[in-house]
Amino acid sequence: MSIVVEAVYEDGVLKPKQPLPLQEHETVRLTVEPHISWARRTAGMLQWTGDPKDLERLAEDPDLEYEQ
Repeated sequence: MSIVVEAVYEDGVLKPKQPLPLQEHETVRLTVEPHISWARRTAGMLQWTGDPKDLERLAEDPDLEYEQ
């Protein structure tokens, strides 16, 4: 059984953002994938010549949602 959860790394410890269905002292195997924003994952697809931080801010602005 696989479980995908988000966690925060604090003081040298990964802290899950929600409870896990595990027994106390149960051994698990972790694969850690840092969260990468949508703008960074799709970087290079648009011929943007401005500041990358401006593009990221525009891409993630909830007030500028794409409507089909």
